Amino acid sequence: MQFCCAISDDESARQGAETAIGEILAASDAKVDAVFVFFTEHYRREMDDVLERLWLELDPQALVGCSAEGVIGQDREIEREPGLAILAAQLPDVRVHPFHIGGRSEWRQVLNDEEQLSERLGLGPQTRAVVAMGDPFSTPLDAFLVAMDRHAAGVPVVGGMASSARQPGENRLLRNDQALSEGMVGLSLSGPIAVETVVSQGCRPIGNPLVVTRSHDNVIEQLGGKPALRALQETIESMPGDERGLLENGLLIGRAISEYRERFGRGDFLIRSVIGVEQENGAISIADYVRTGQTVQFQVRDAASADEDLSVMLEPHRNSAAAGGLLFSCNGRGTKLFSDPAHDISAARGALPKTPIAGFFAAGELGPVGGRNFVHGHTASLALFKEPR
Repeated sequence: MQFCCAISDDESARQGAETAIGEILAASDAKVDAVFVFFTEHYRREMDDVLERLWLELDPQALVGCSAEGVIGQDREIEREPGLAILAAQLPDVRVHPFHIGGRSEWRQVLNDEEQLSERLGLGPQTRAVVAMGDPFSTPLDAFLVAMDRHAAGVPVVGGMASSARQPGENRLLRNDQALSEGMVGLSLSGPIAVETVVSQGCRPIGNPLVVTRSHDNVIEQLGGKPALRALQETIESMPGDERGLLENGLLIGRAISEYRERFGRGDFLIRSVIGVEQENGAISIADYVRTGQTVQFQVRDAASADEDLSVMLEPHRNSAAAGGLLFSCNGRGTKLFSDPAHDISAARGALPKTPIAGFFAAGELGPVGGRNFVHGHTASLALFKEPR
């Protein structure tokens, strides 16, 4: 198994593609099996020609990709400027199945029929992962992830939502030699390959874990037998004074994926926003459904927390034998969050210096938490491809 990466900031998409293709071919000593392509809006008009060159000259089994606000590759993150990033893989004996789902009728079939889902995505007993990129205007993402967890339990979905468009029809998705404008593209990987995931939601907890003792829909009425707002106020009062400024970035809450733990740590919570409070009854509303009996913990996020969380989540993989990787970072990260450029790719490459990694800045990142697949915000989601043990 071999991966190689190329990135270009040439103002000409054709010239950038020519340079990247040359680097990929020079680094590959065998036929390329899968190609991931990410490009900024600056290259959209020329993408049909670029795609034809990539498809013909690299001659892969499968090619998938999308347009993005910024791209990631090697040791660089290119934001708000022309950019093209490519990750190419040689995957001996691995079954690579590219797919595209677009239009309401196709989504209806896939979401309501397990056989259709398996057939379209190439799912089977040996499927190790699905890498997916979608158009946020035309992808029923929550329903898709629920269907995956129901019919393909344990198969991680990793990826991100295309981020170059401000309105429907402007994003571009790539599947083999096709350039598309709606739905979702991706590929499933089956057979002798291991796929490990790192999902860094960029937060740190405040206060203590609390049990939801009364709730409905997305409203938490009581925490630990107290009105939720009072429990929140007590949590804030317990914070050191110099840390309360973090609340200006917004308050978040982590919902434990599993209650069957004596202790909770990083990776055990799904992070969602607190979106409202009800002064009359002391309830708080969150951007997720919640049920009585679940464990939650309030969270805060800033650059320091995001840096620390990514480092901690990468630590178990430090210097591991990952042949290649894909990195999907929120478009609210990068230099919008960190003072230093190329933060996320630098952290990933610091932990995995020999691993070629490419990716893009997404409008929603996909990755599993606690064995279930979710869409995230302000997250760095990483897929690492390894030889099977």
